[in-house]
Amino acid sequence: MAAKYEIIIYWSKEDNAYLAEVPELPGCMADGESYQKALQNAEIIIQEWIETAQDLNRRIPEPRGKLMYA
Repeated sequence: MAAKYEIIIYWSKEDNAYLAEVPELPGCMADGESYQKALQNAEIIIQEWIETAQDLNRRIPEPRGKLMYA
């Protein structure tokens, strides 16, 4: 993966899966039956998010590194 976006992975009891969110890319989220699969799927969806944004001539945020959360 060329871009270095932060990925937040957590277990969702409701979805019975690990969820992977990419806060810097609105709506960019993946899931997986394991932590590793959620991460793998997130890396794929990040690339697809970027490709779609390019196709639509939309701005692609620069990765900011570690974000701060309360």
